[in-house]
Amino acid sequence: MIELKTKLRRWGNSFGIVVPISAVEKERASEGDEITIIIKKDNPKLKKLFGALKNWKIDTQKLKDEIRREEK
Repeated sequence: MIELKTKLRRWGNSFGIVVPISAVEKERASEGDEITIIIKKDNPKLKKLFGALKNWKIDTQKLKDEIRREEK
């Protein structure tokens, strides 16, 4: 199984994707082979990104003071 990122493109009245030849060769696929495509939109949510820092054990005031000292 190969996971790759590609862009959805308009193809007439439909949409299509382009599968890179490197992925096709790696899977030893050829024209006419049946493949499975799982569609998942990449849309990182800010809440999810910032939620990763909720257990951060660094005192923000100390961090700001340290940065100010380094800037001088």
